[in-house]
Amino acid sequence: MWVGIWMAYMTAPVRDLLNGGHGPLATALGCLGLLAFLSAYCVLLFRHVGRPLDHRMVVGALVAMAALAAVLALTLGASWLVLFVYVSVACGAVLPLRAARLAIPLVTVVLLLVGLTARDARHLLPALVIPALLGGFAMSGVRQLVRTTRALREARATVAQLAANEERLRLARDLHDLLGHSLSLITLKSELAGRLLPARPEEAGRQVADIERVSRQALVDVREAVGGFRRPTLKAEVAGARTALAAAGIAADVGRAADGHPDLPPDEEGALAWALREAITNVVRHSGALRCAVTLTEAGDELCLTVSDDGRGPEGPPGNGLSGLSERLQLADGRLETGSGERGGFALRAYVPLSRRATAPELSSSTPG
Repeated sequence: MWVGIWMAYMTAPVRDLLNGGHGPLATALGCLGLLAFLSAYCVLLFRHVGRPLDHRMVVGALVAMAALAAVLALTLGASWLVLFVYVSVACGAVLPLRAARLAIPLVTVVLLLVGLTARDARHLLPALVIPALLGGFAMSGVRQLVRTTRALREARATVAQLAANEERLRLARDLHDLLGHSLSLITLKSELAGRLLPARPEEAGRQVADIERVSRQALVDVREAVGGFRRPTLKAEVAGARTALAAAGIAADVGRAADGHPDLPPDEEGALAWALREAITNVVRHSGALRCAVTLTEAGDELCLTVSDDGRGPEGPPGNGLSGLSERLQLADGRLETGSGERGGFALRAYVPLSRRATAPELSSSTPG
């Protein structure tokens, strides 16, 4: 549609052929010349847009169209000067932007030169020069717009793919954190129930009931994680940490960390809650510790969650859980630090920014000696 609109200018040479002002031979040659010109024009604009032609073929076709337009205008009259408008439009449609900026004025100059020599053509030049310039540059602009639109569509597709990949990574992190913690707790309670079953069946029954509760909660958490609605809180995670550490036979000191912080936004609180869950899971699974302390303190404009134990200390490179946790904290403009604790063992520190400085007393608890 946007290239066919220029066909309205073709009425002038067609009318010139139908008026009968030329001899049979001139009329026949004019029809052949017009068909050849239109064929080259359509090939350039329609085929080149779908599948770019060779650069030499494009330049050769444009030169041939310009030469044919000049010959027809000089031999058949001023009505054929309109063909130069089509040459200009073709230059804007198929040539690169820099080349089109040179070719379109050049075609317009040729139009002027031919118009000055053709009979009865000078009165038509003002009506043809402006369409030649505007038509060529307008088509060049349309071509750039089409390219920009195509690039925008490709960019949107890339963004959609990246968003899907990010969602898969988020889901993988959530499932790792959720199932790792819950399965560790289920394993510990199962082992404890097995040891209690022969001598103390009632206590073993309570442990089995706890296993069922943890399993049901894990199922709920997984469903919420898949739906993207779950945002853990520090209070809930501290309660879960107490339960997990007690089941593993590790003395827990969480102090006032369960009270949270009045200036902590929901996203940052969720990041710290995930950090606490991952840290407690690692303590229960790998540390072999006897004690574990959880503290929540202000450090400048940041809030620091520290989980330290007196176990074996760091062993080997960080696992997937800590890598995912670091990414999660970065999304909340936070950071993660890990290393040895003050009294040996392993210490994890998660920092997130505070929305404003608090006037409340510092929330902290000391590591038990």
